[in-house]
Amino acid sequence: MKHLLILLILFTTFGNFAQQTDIVDFLRIEAKINPNSLEKKITGSLRCTFRILKATDSVFLDAIDIKILESALKGVTVTASEKRIWLTDSFIEGREYTAFFLYEAQPKQTLYFTGNQIWTQGQGKYTSHWLPSIDDMNDKIEFDLQIIAPPMNTVIANGKREEFMILDEKKIAWQFNMDRPMSSYLAALVIGDFDKIEITSSSGVPIELYYKPKDSNKVEPTYRYTKEIFDFLETEIGVPYPWQNYKQVPVRDFLYAGMENTTLTIFSEAFVVDSTGFNDRNYINVNAHEMAHQWFGNLVTETSGTHHWLQEGFATYYAYLAEKELFGNDYYYRTLYNSAEQLKALSEEGKGESLLNPKASSLTFYEKGAWALHILRELIGDTAFRLAVKNYLTKYQYKNVNTENFTAEVNAVSDVNIAQWEEDWLLQSAFKAEQAFNSLMKSDYIKAYLNALAVGQLELKDKREEIVGMLNYDDDFIGQLAIYQLGNEALSEAIPYYKIGFETGNLYTRQAIAFTLQTIPKELQKEYESLLDDDSYVTKELALYQLWSTFQDHRVRYLTATKGIEGFQDRNLRLLWLALAFLTDGYEVSAKPIFKKELQGYTSNRYSFEIRQKAFEYVNELDWYDKDVIENLVNAAVHHNWRFRNFSRKLLSEVLKNPMAKEIIMNELDSYPEKERDYLKTKLEIE
Repeated sequence: MKHLLILLILFTTFGNFAQQTDIVDFLRIEAKINPNSLEKKITGSLRCTFRILKATDSVFLDAIDIKILESALKGVTVTASEKRIWLTDSFIEGREYTAFFLYEAQPKQTLYFTGNQIWTQGQGKYTSHWLPSIDDMNDKIEFDLQIIAPPMNTVIANGKREEFMILDEKKIAWQFNMDRPMSSYLAALVIGDFDKIEITSSSGVPIELYYKPKDSNKVEPTYRYTKEIFDFLETEIGVPYPWQNYKQVPVRDFLYAGMENTTLTIFSEAFVVDSTGFNDRNYINVNAHEMAHQWFGNLVTETSGTHHWLQEGFATYYAYLAEKELFGNDYYYRTLYNSAEQLKALSEEGKGESLLNPKASSLTFYEKGAWALHILRELIGDTAFRLAVKNYLTKYQYKNVNTENFTAEVNAVSDVNIAQWEEDWLLQSAFKAEQAFNSLMKSDYIKAYLNALAVGQLELKDKREEIVGMLNYDDDFIGQLAIYQLGNEALSEAIPYYKIGFETGNLYTRQAIAFTLQTIPKELQKEYESLLDDDSYVTKELALYQLWSTFQDHRVRYLTATKGIEGFQDRNLRLLWLALAFLTDGYEVSAKPIFKKELQGYTSNRYSFEIRQKAFEYVNELDWYDKDVIENLVNAAVHHNWRFRNFSRKLLSEVLKNPMAKEIIMNELDSYPEKERDYLKTKLEIE
């Protein structure tokens, strides 16, 4: 079976050489980037240095719809096609060459202008939309970027900031230097209004943590445990952090949770939280995952999608290890249990996937990849596992890798035969649930957790002591299980146990009560009202709505208690409050038009897509459509975030069934921006 694995790897990676990696090695790209926010375009200059590996008359840079404005009069000839920039000359094997040109780009993806921010997201979308580069991951290049921005902005990019130069009163040039090569998809920049704090790892690596000035009170909870995670990863991996520094910056309307650009993780501002928000939604796992990628993905990079698990599986696994270090073994095993449940369900549906399937789902690459490493570590032992990982990273640093490169290092340090592991965890599409279960049962906590699940099969009269024991168990989640089991019982029988749940003071047990009780009995009104004071925006939102719905005579009191609370970044509590305040008879009557206008206003592109989507949901429920809201919905239907765009398009389809709404759009059609107008013409089948 080992030979089968080798053959599979050879056949699936052979196609990489079709790009040109056996002909040319691009060594360095020096670029000057000048974004224009008004026109949403880039002008820039680029100097690239490359070594010819095999004599040829042409090589290319990937460049999607990029125009050449001017090139050097002498030396390499530069020309542009639709998707490439061609460099032509009589290139001689073994020699280095330099090409220089000015260019212009209007990126349709990869570089985004959101509000007063500009940021990039190259993975899967290609940096070549804004910076001529190499889309193939197998050519690693040293990128040195100079970025021009207005004086009031902060610029963050790969590498170390060497200097910045004042060009004039409207422009400053920020110079960044990378001293090691990386894949093009990891080149990145962010421009915006940011402050930062600086910390240092135990090994002396500078770490910069950015935030918007208005979020200064959220810096600590957002970045909590960052130094601890960094120090743990360096120690556990056994290879020093391989880059000059590390930076993290949250941006608006990001496409994913986070992205591990070399030295610069960009992540969604949805993870910017205060101390209350931290309890429900925090950055810890994403923080650890993206940080681990600085080794797994950035230091060593997959040769092709067949080996994507070498990036995502490793990053997921080491993030779990970091959480284990912070929160203990029970947390780690519960995380693995939840992961195994998802993989088992996928497998039982006949949708299991091999880790070496380049088209596998994220669940496979991330979670099954992490499980494969967990099982491998148990199989060969901690010492051999750590040594294999260290040797693998050291041997292939700043290079590209495939699965055999890793397994060869495992075989070199361990006498344990891993052929069956390769069959079960790399090649097999089905999830090996029995192996996973046997591993999980090494944890006493998982045994208790499974016992708590089993109790759910019993009638309440037969499990009274067990329910009380679960509610008082020293764990955030077993108490939740007890509450969810009560949801199927007669309310009169369950009330005493809900009271115990309230009395535990456990945030998550109490939150489970908020989720479970659809009808609040008078006997629990006082206890339920106390949920409004819990340090959880999820709990507060649920409690406010349920109390407002159930006890109408106390609506004003509940609104007064929660007035002014925004909640998460998506303003979940504020939006709910505005809707309820408007609907409450006799409450601040003169302010009702203001409440309505504020909620409608959150549909505007002045706000992030998370806020807008929630606002659209309330507007739709309350039927508060007007000309401005409809225009905002049309704008949302062409948003760059595909999830929000799809939501908005579906909602727009429903709105267009209303003749009045359709008439508003038709009357204003010519005034819409080109992108929105083109979409509407297609939608309405107008030529």
